[in-house]
Amino acid sequence: MTHTPPGTPEVPADEPDLSVRHRIVARLRNYLIAGVLVTAPIGLTVYLAWSFIHWMDEKVMVLIPAYYHPETYLPFSIPGLGLLIVIAGLILIGALTANLLGRTFIHMYERVLHRMPVIRGIYTTLKQVFETVFNNQSEAFREVVMIEYPRRGLWALGFLTGPTVGEVQNLTQEKVLNIFLPTTPNPTSGFLLFVPQEDVIVLNMTVEEGIKMVMSGGIVTPPDPRPKTEQMVPKVSAKTHQDLDILREKQNALPRR
Repeated sequence: MTHTPPGTPEVPADEPDLSVRHRIVARLRNYLIAGVLVTAPIGLTVYLAWSFIHWMDEKVMVLIPAYYHPETYLPFSIPGLGLLIVIAGLILIGALTANLLGRTFIHMYERVLHRMPVIRGIYTTLKQVFETVFNNQSEAFREVVMIEYPRRGLWALGFLTGPTVGEVQNLTQEKVLNIFLPTTPNPTSGFLLFVPQEDVIVLNMTVEEGIKMVMSGGIVTPPDPRPKTEQMVPKVSAKTHQDLDILREKQNALPRR
């Protein structure tokens, strides 16, 4: 017969059952989270797409006479017909802008908008945003780069617009590149920087992926296309030399003799 020494805490008999129960609950919770992560984006995408189709039908079909509606002659309605009409209209407008008459009409339309102070700013901003988003193959942005900005040790995403030429290049000793540093979430505004070529890191992501990353504030991040072995090895590191401003501050802080 085994005697328990005095003062020894007794182990509950059902402790193993509680441990197994906790593992089962934790596993079920992980499965639930995994299911939500898989189905939520799909379900939300389908819901938003279906809601958008219905919204387009409600807004567009009311502008069309009732005797042109399919449900007038069919026992059912055709969802998405309003969206198809809008797409067809946009294609028609795009085709008209390809000829002289369409371009003339657009120039007249823009001339009227530019005479309206408030409308002019809104129209110009929206036009720049849409041109940036849809013209992802534009020659304006050649490559996505990474530079140290606004100080050493901090990295910023930029776009290479070309080599620096003219007076700016002639005044510098090293080869300089034109780097457009966009702002978030509107990449159409930003700063033009002249950066030495040796300080520019060219990334593998496309211009479209870079614009999406800037507009989303880093939420939408493209995957690294390099092999796993290269991903584990850092390609660059922050420069160890100090900025001129920091050096001046330290010099000013020294006691004067």
